[in-house]
Amino acid sequence: MRTTKLLATAGLLGASALTALLGAGTAFAGSGDSGGSGDGKAPTEAGTSFRTAQEVEQGRRATAGASTGDYLYWSFPADAGQRPTVKATVKLPDSATRPSGATWQIDVYDGLRRRQSCMYGTQSRATAPDATSVDLSCTLRTVRAWSEQWANDPLPGTYYVRLTAATLTPSDQGLPVSAEVEVTSKEVGGSAAVDGSLAAPLVPGSTTEEAAAAADDASDEENGSSASQALATGEPEDGWSAGWWSDRWVWTAAGGILAALAGIGGYALTRGTGRPSRVPTGM
Repeated sequence: MRTTKLLATAGLLGASALTALLGAGTAFAGSGDSGGSGDGKAPTEAGTSFRTAQEVEQGRRATAGASTGDYLYWSFPADAGQRPTVKATVKLPDSATRPSGATWQIDVYDGLRRRQSCMYGTQSRATAPDATSVDLSCTLRTVRAWSEQWANDPLPGTYYVRLTAATLTPSDQGLPVSAEVEVTSKEVGGSAAVDGSLAAPLVPGSTTEEAAAAADDASDEENGSSASQALATGEPEDGWSAGWWSDRWVWTAAGGILAALAGIGGYALTRGTGRPSRVPTGM
């Protein structure tokens, strides 16, 4: 009877602790969701270079009007443990004014402007002469909190999206098109966690602002323009996590609790009920 009560009590305590840990893990994981609940408005135009890329929050749809042959740039923040997916839709002009097809392509670059490969998705697509739109997508690898310097792994920071027509004929150039871009992320969790973190996310910061300002001044003097170009400064709504939390903490603690319960249960089952009453005390 005592053994049954002991096991029942231990089981209840373990279940309560495990529930609390799982609840905490869900809360922390939920804090990193990319639902686009911010108050910022989605941009209605696109940049023409990395330095003029329009910032867009994850979960919001950015739009832009352009002409075939233009390079369109947007930027978005991605944190450790996220697996971003970039989707783009290009609405084409009437087929009567578009005598031949073109190949549209979407590319994603990290904060170091390294082109990132897509795990899956249609990164480029040739349009049929009678098509009215073209859909593109690119799902990146999971963003890691830390990586070797020689690796090309996605790291926390600013990412750039470039949308353009990769192949055009002279008759295709200059036609009006409209583009829509949306970025969403899946929280992968502890399966992608690593033992390490960056000192700072890969975003344009103060270390590059002076050099960029000097380059802007030289460019302005050359072009006779005084307009300045702003660096991307976006970050996740809840700030950069730097990879300090993952659900591995939850499952590690849960494993420790279950191991302790197994030890208590094994001891209770094997220790017996004490000295039998028929055995004399002196023996």
